[in-house]
Amino acid sequence: MRYFLLFFSFLIVTACTVEEATYDYDLQGHRGARGLLPENTIPSFLKAIDYGVDTIEFDLVVTADNKILISHEPWFDHQISTKPNGDPVTEEEQMEFNIYRMTYDETQQFDVGKRGHELFPEQQPMEVTKPLMRDAILAIEEYVEKQGLDPIYYNIETKSRPEWYGEYGPQPEEFSQLLYDELADLDILDRVIIQSFDPATLIAMREIDPNVVQAMLVYEEDQTIDRYVEILGYQPEIWSPHYELVTPELVADVHSRGMTIIPWTINEREEMIRQLEMGVDGIITDYPDRAP
Repeated sequence: MRYFLLFFSFLIVTACTVEEATYDYDLQGHRGARGLLPENTIPSFLKAIDYGVDTIEFDLVVTADNKILISHEPWFDHQISTKPNGDPVTEEEQMEFNIYRMTYDETQQFDVGKRGHELFPEQQPMEVTKPLMRDAILAIEEYVEKQGLDPIYYNIETKSRPEWYGEYGPQPEEFSQLLYDELADLDILDRVIIQSFDPATLIAMREIDPNVVQAMLVYEEDQTIDRYVEILGYQPEIWSPHYELVTPELVADVHSRGMTIIPWTINEREEMIRQLEMGVDGIITDYPDRAP
């Protein structure tokens, strides 16, 4: 009888330990709270804050009048966009709506939220447009202050590829300078990560200010740390691989080099816990409400 009492006591303690397990990590809202509200919009960013994110992640492109606009693509994606006449943007025509060839005012004629998103059934549709980075950050800063919360950090991706230079966006040096000047004016450089799949914009940013924290985004197994250190000419502060590339060996390697590792984009709670148990330093997710 004593054995069974001890056994059941062990089960209760174990269950409580599992249920109450906590992790110290950087919770990042991918495009805000993309799983819940339209991506890369001010309402989505504020919703992510409501769910306790430490960092807001978003993407940037540049308009024809050199405004820095929050958008995942330098065009209006067919999955979410509605044309000024009310018709959905089609996959065949989406790249014709080139944001780099539009003024900011022209971009505001397109809705990017009222259709919802078929890949995110929990996402609440709403009429909304792509915001300027400046307007989004000011809205976030005001919201955080009113709520009495700790300052929010920003993980900012430059949407840049060599084949886009001059056609869908500026040259890396111009892009980085525009971004740096605006972040400096907003006085948040100490709370910013600049990330990219394109090393060129990171190199340009490092030349402007070596103190700005950088993350190298990777999505293929052969994109190794050594390869990118050679390309960049320096070691970035953060290694940010697709979550399926993360192994205990990779985590140990990243940490041995003095970097942090923040994988993307993890949407299932079980996988978040698995990654945290491996020792990752942060998680980027569309669903901050699912975070452990």
